[in-house]
Amino acid sequence: MDRMLYIATSGGTNILRAQTLVTNNLANANTNGFRADLARFNDSPIQGPGYASRVNSISQGLGFNKSPGAMVSTGRELDVAIRGPGWIAVQAPDGTEAYTRGGSLFVNSLGLLETRSGLLVQGDNGPVAVPTHVQLMVGSDGVISVIPEGQGPETLAEVGRVKLVNPDPATMLKRHDGLVQLVDGATAEPDANVQIVSGFLESSNVNLAESMVSLIELARQFEIQMKMMQTADDNANRAAQIIRAG
Repeated sequence: MDRMLYIATSGGTNILRAQTLVTNNLANANTNGFRADLARFNDSPIQGPGYASRVNSISQGLGFNKSPGAMVSTGRELDVAIRGPGWIAVQAPDGTEAYTRGGSLFVNSLGLLETRSGLLVQGDNGPVAVPTHVQLMVGSDGVISVIPEGQGPETLAEVGRVKLVNPDPATMLKRHDGLVQLVDGATAEPDANVQIVSGFLESSNVNLAESMVSLIELARQFEIQMKMMQTADDNANRAAQIIRAG
């Protein structure tokens, strides 16, 4: 069978994968701290007898867009956004340490600080515990201070510090759950230079217009691949007719 059919099939398969990636980016356009996934297509010549006239298309991941999203004011004391580079350390569902820019935080029923999705926020010595309080403040260095319940302002005390890290972006990869981790699975060291702003959230860095255009282009490319498959099938049928006629 003509190699064109295999080329068109691989092209269509990779375009579908790219469409899935772009669709996921669009679905998370309103997810705080979300980082858009990146990908591109490469060509790979087909090896074998005959003329080197055929190539396969291959989709190649490029990681994720590391540029920050816009900072949106919320006025909520436990909404925090990182100013500049850096990440908030959390405990991933698999128990390992991972990192996020989504700073919408809550105190759960056990008094532990967690993200909107229920991930425990890590401190200097494990999850950050917050006692019952009448007021809570988050400093720019991640230090959490509270006025205990039933006490006055003079009793303001530090109860923990959010672990803030800033590893080399080249050593980071994005997980399937949207969190980020180090390539070798190691744990990043705290970085005192990372600063956060209380009362703000960082929006997704997905470019809606660019993603929509990309989705339209991919749909057109997929249609071309389908036409190529039909052409390959038509050529095979005509060749078979000629052979039978001979």
